[in-house]
This record gives sequence, structure tokens and C-alpha cells, in this order.
Amino acid sequence: MTATPTAARAVVTGLGVTAPNGLGTEEYWAATLAGKSGLGRLTRFDPAQYPAKVAGEVPGFTAEEHVPSRLLPQTDHMTRLALTAADQALRDADLRPGQLDEYGMGVVTAASGGGVEFGQRELQALWDKGKEYVSAYQSFAWFYAVNTGQISIRHELRGPSGVLVTEQAGGLDALGHARRHVRKGTPMVVSGGVDGALCPWGWVPQIATGLLSTADDPTRAYLPFAADAGGYVPGEGGAILVVEDERSARGRGARQVYGELAGYAATLDPRPGSGRPPGLRRAVELALADARLAPSDVDVVFADAAGVPELDRVEAEVLADLFGPEGVPVTAPKTMTGRLFGGGAALDAATALLALRDGVVPPTAHVAAPAEAHRIDLVTGGPREARLRTALVLARGYGGFNAAMVLTAP
Repeated sequence: MTATPTAARAVVTGLGVTAPNGLGTEEYWAATLAGKSGLGRLTRFDPAQYPAKVAGEVPGFTAEEHVPSRLLPQTDHMTRLALTAADQALRDADLRPGQLDEYGMGVVTAASGGGVEFGQRELQALWDKGKEYVSAYQSFAWFYAVNTGQISIRHELRGPSGVLVTEQAGGLDALGHARRHVRKGTPMVVSGGVDGALCPWGWVPQIATGLLSTADDPTRAYLPFAADAGGYVPGEGGAILVVEDERSARGRGARQVYGELAGYAATLDPRPGSGRPPGLRRAVELALADARLAPSDVDVVFADAAGVPELDRVEAEVLADLFGPEGVPVTAPKTMTGRLFGGGAALDAATALLALRDGVVPPTAHVAAPAEAHRIDLVTGGPREARLRTALVLARGYGGFNAAMVLTAP
């Protein structure tokens, strides 16, 4: 009888981060452990006429220092951040030209609406001046798949590629698809998400959801699980990860393995008013089953942390029911960056891997304690040292998307 071959283990060998509280992985990680926030009043445009005025902007980013000059006219700010993060991740993984076949390297990223700022600028040119003044690059610079395309072209990654559009859940969905490609035989996939839409064209649709915080004080604007939670704060940035077949990575002499993508699942919430429970719990159960782990094996949860009272209640109930009241440390470091659309969950996954590496749970900034109704052990005030082997990352996207990913230490 022929034995069934064991599925390849998908591990992470490189990280690249562009975040509102740090440009670069270690700068971001140091700021996160220190509780340093990147939230502030918007500067990318004047928000005076809008009810929401606080966002997370990547500091100190000069595109000319990170992106080739030939790419500047054809890229949105979001894509420039993504190219920067991808460069970082590939350097961190120490992947050199010729080590892997170019058709054995793919790209899967997440996005929300694509290059919104670029699109707004070109449409303004169309309306104000006429079609002769619209850049030819508008044909693709706005497109939600543009980050995948530009990363693939820049690094000659010609293997299986794609893009996921599930808003905040997208970062985990992209990593889940990267894992699927690795398990099917692709040695390496660059994956994750870097996103942003901090321009009027991207701002107004978010205000229309009614979910944005309208607080002017950046330290009080985004307070997930707190009694006075009043909405979320948007941000820009995210993380790109290098996902590899563990055997291939060891064979080429990878200098580090941050951890394994051990389990993943995605679900959709049922139709409102159907009486059926939200899909987040089912996503967690499926991801744990996929990793062949029990709730008791989880050492820390990186929460979706919507900052919207009803959504916080649902997530807190799922965690308390599955892990027991205050049964597992829960953290939401995104309180220092804001919710980064398609980049947020990828950044949480990168943060979880750094937590596993260093044995420390980063804090949930600005929140003194969870509301009494939320029976969760929310890590606040400062980082908490712990023996960490398994992390659970949760994400929910606007429209009912749920994703859960289990990460294990190498």
C-alpha cells in the first residue's frame, strides 16, 4: 500500500513592514513593545470638513529613497509602500537571484480598493482639464491587483499569483492562499498585504459605514473592547511575508524560520436577520482543526478588535466561549496603527511571529481595561512576557468576511 505523501509545511522566512508606528520590521516591533502609537490627525489631506479626522500614516517615508525612479510615475502611494515591504521581506529571507526557479516563486497579496489616491488624482485631472491630461498609468495603477503585479515584475516572480479582496480579512486570506500554493508544490510565495486609502475618495465611503471613530484625540479614538469604544481609526501600510516550503527553505540554507502557517480558515457571516450566529467562531474552530490543535494549545490571540461595540461584543463572546473566561491572553496592537484594510491582518500575522520569536505579548495601547461584559484577558499597560508556542490571529472584513490563522513557533 502506497503511503499518502505529507503536505509541505509552509513556513515564514522573511518579514517586511511599513506601518504607522515604524518603517521596517525591527523599528515597528520596538515601537509596538514600547506602546508607541502612530495615530494622529490626518496630514495627507485636510480633514477639517469631515467628522473623522484621525488616522495612522507611515512616518518618514520618502518614496524616492525606496522605489526606483522609473516606477514613481506609475505607482500609487500604497504600491510604493508595498514594494518597500517586499524588498525588506526578500532581503530578510536572504533569497538571492538564481536560488530558486523564477516559475517556482509566486505572489499573493490582499487589497481593498487598489490605488485610490492615484485614481482620485487622475479623475480630477479628467474633470478639470480633459482626457489629454490623464496618465496612461491610470489603466492599472488604481487596480486592486496592482501590488501583486508590481512585486512580481520587480523581482521576476513568475509562479502562481493572485489577489484577495476581503477588506481587513484579506491579509490572512492571502497568506492562506500562499500556503495552499506551497502545499501544491510551489517552493516560495511572497504574500501579505499593504494597503491605504487616506484621501477624500477613500475617506468618504468609510465615513458612510458609520463605523469610523469621530474622536479628535488620537489616544481616545480607537479603543477596542473598552466601555467607551466608539469606532475604528483607519491607517495605511501592512506587511509582506516570504512563505516557503520548509524543506526547500532548509535546503537553500534559509537563515531563519519565524514560524509555520499551521492552520487557516475563512467563513462568511450569515444574512442579517437570519437568526444564525456570526461566522467568526466557526472560522476559529476550522483553523484549529486544520492545525490539529485544541483551544488549550493556543498561547495568545491577536484579536480583530473592531472598536465597534457590537462587533467587539461578538468577538469577546467567541473568545470567552472557546477558551473560557479570561482563558488566554488577548492583544490588539493595531490600536497603535489603526485598521489597515487589506494590510491589517498581514501585519498582525507578522507581529504574532515576532511575539513567538521573542516570547512576549505586545500591549493593547490606549485601553486601560476591557469592559466588564467582555470576559477576556486583554493585555494592556505594557508587554507581557510569556512562553509562546502557538498564536491565533483573527480578522474580519466589512461585508461579513471572517478569517482565522494559527501560527506555531519553529
